[in-house]
Amino acid sequence: MSPPHVDRTTTILWALAGIALLVLFWMLRPILTPFVVGATLAYLGNPAVNWLVEKRFPRPLAAALMVCAMGVSILLLLLIVIPVFWREITALIARLPELFEMFNERILPKLNRHFDVDISLDIAFLRQWLTEHQEEARNLLPHLLSHARSGGLALISVAINLVLIPVVMFYLLQEWPRIIPALRDMIPRPMIARTTRFMADIDSVLSEFLRGQVSVMLILAAYYTVGLWFAGLSSALPVGILTGLISFIPFIGFSGGILLALLSAMLQGGEVGLLTGVVIVYILGQLIESYVLTPYLVGERIGLHPLAVIFALMAFGLLFGFIGMLIALPASAAILVALREIRSEWLESPIYLGMRKQDTE
Repeated sequence: MSPPHVDRTTTILWALAGIALLVLFWMLRPILTPFVVGATLAYLGNPAVNWLVEKRFPRPLAAALMVCAMGVSILLLLLIVIPVFWREITALIARLPELFEMFNERILPKLNRHFDVDISLDIAFLRQWLTEHQEEARNLLPHLLSHARSGGLALISVAINLVLIPVVMFYLLQEWPRIIPALRDMIPRPMIARTTRFMADIDSVLSEFLRGQVSVMLILAAYYTVGLWFAGLSSALPVGILTGLISFIPFIGFSGGILLALLSAMLQGGEVGLLTGVVIVYILGQLIESYVLTPYLVGERIGLHPLAVIFALMAFGLLFGFIGMLIALPASAAILVALREIRSEWLESPIYLGMRKQDTE
């Protein structure tokens, strides 16, 4: 058992190291995107690479296969979702007058009677405005692409990032067995046991959270896609996939998904049976996620409260932009482990024990 002063020194050193890493991260944030994305994908794919190595695959080949598998999966997802979403957006713009007219005829009269007001939407003005801007909206994507071609430096930066992500992922997967021992060798010997246990706790929380959350997202994406298809929603595929992908954000994922599904159902005609089916699918999906998938696949031992998740996403996004959104939840899980260690140190500290002794007396 290590002396108390060694434990306190370890905690202080880890706190200082964490602050230094945050400062360095903030300074380097403009160039970190491919490295953070590549490291996250490598962390997720490392167990599969280890499994292939156990099956006598050379590690470079196993790493290359994992990079290709993830790259193809992401590419197929984009090829499926983006065209369908673009078609849905175009249909939404075309049917906005009809949707507002239905709102004007069916919903506003009830609101006016209930609240004793007189409100109506100017459908003629809306039709005229959409007619004037319809061609501009239709040419939005070609305009963005032509603008991207003209912005050579920005396009080159995006291309470099896309190339760097699989490169970073491949090298990390290949060198993983050497990276971990090399980092362990740098730890001072009196601190090795405590630090190793601390890092093992972080790895346990991160692996349980990330891999479990990915499983939950994929299962929910499949469930919502199939459920909405059975309910009769024509855009079940993009809405279901998007709902599954954003399900890692508590409340926001569910509310955003059901609003998008209800809007798509309204654009499809707004039949009562279709709307009821959409609501039932999302209520059942929320129950399945809360009481089956999250407890069994993610694990309640992580201890990340939904409000803490929302705060982490907003705080890291504000501080570090897109990169902050990527690392918000893993960083929060690691911070949670550090807070547990600090709490343990506090409960064993002379100050706390002295206060408790006085209170007892």
